Amino acid sequence: MLVCYYSPLITRLNLPMLEVSNLTAIRDERVLFESLSFQLKPGELVQVEGRNGTGKTTLLRIITGLGDRDEGTISWEGESIESSRDVYHQNLLFLGHQTGVKRELSAYENLSFYQSIHCGGTNKEELYHALAQVGLAGREDVPAGQLSAGQQRRVALARLWLSKQMLWILDEPLTAIDKQGVKVLESLFSQHADNGGIVLLTTHQDMFADSPKLRKIKLGE
Repeated sequence: MLVCYYSPLITRLNLPMLEVSNLTAIRDERVLFESLSFQLKPGELVQVEGRNGTGKTTLLRIITGLGDRDEGTISWEGESIESSRDVYHQNLLFLGHQTGVKRELSAYENLSFYQSIHCGGTNKEELYHALAQVGLAGREDVPAGQLSAGQQRRVALARLWLSKQMLWILDEPLTAIDKQGVKVLESLFSQHADNGGIVLLTTHQDMFADSPKLRKIKLGE
């Protein structure tokens, strides 16, 4: 059984967990970014900014291990993500453009299936609570194929309320989410960081306006 584990490492708040060094990505002979370096520490909220085509999604996919890089290294707790792959992925939750929601399963079944694979299962009450948090109370048993695009996105986002992973990498998590939903997610991201977690995201929406919590990494400059 896979075990999700995330403990707020308060005593290590000043130590970087993820280190990206001299990262370069070239696609179709075009340099998206070159010699990019940064660190992520527990308690951080970090937004990747840049115009369309500057490589935001590419960067997130490379960091998760789903994309290829041309140069550079990525380390988790001082070890390359290739050599510490299992430990790294146990600490990682990634939500990309594709929700991974199965249309033939209900919202509840989707969430239960995901948790059984990634975290060894979750009790029924926690699953219903997570779906209620994303505004799907009363729609738990509706097949995902009958839900709107925004509601399907919410099914995927419900995983965040159940997550015990330290590092959340989120590519446009607010797509098709209304203003109230954005506020709820903003609060959740802040809470995760306050508990010693790390959030790395891309978004076209304004979040954490003038908040000292948010750090930005700008691409394409």
